[in-house]
Amino acid sequence: MNNQNDKGSNPNDNYPINLEVNYPETSSRLLALLGIPFFFLKALLLLPHLIIMWFLNIACAIAAWFALWVVLFTGKYPKTFFDFISGVIRWQIRLNAWIFGLTDKYPPFTL
Repeated sequence: MNNQNDKGSNPNDNYPINLEVNYPETSSRLLALLGIPFFFLKALLLLPHLIIMWFLNIACAIAAWFALWVVLFTGKYPKTFFDFISGVIRWQIRLNAWIFGLTDKYPPFTL
């Protein structure tokens, strides 16, 4: 099968969402040391993020529900809802990458 995008032979190349995580050349030994016996300490450091994300996830669910109504009547997904929901998902992915040690860079407070 010829892929029009010429991205390779991966069957997921045509999927509309891509995630790229760069392999870290070095990782923090201190974060690893703290994360082994005290995994909850890393979660504690994310507490401000988790509080904000709780509210954002509720807003995200409401926005997605309203967006479905807009799609039903107009046939187009609203750009503002799309940007907001995709921003929340990106923020969640950054939090997950940090808590699971895929990156040592503390996640920013941005969508």
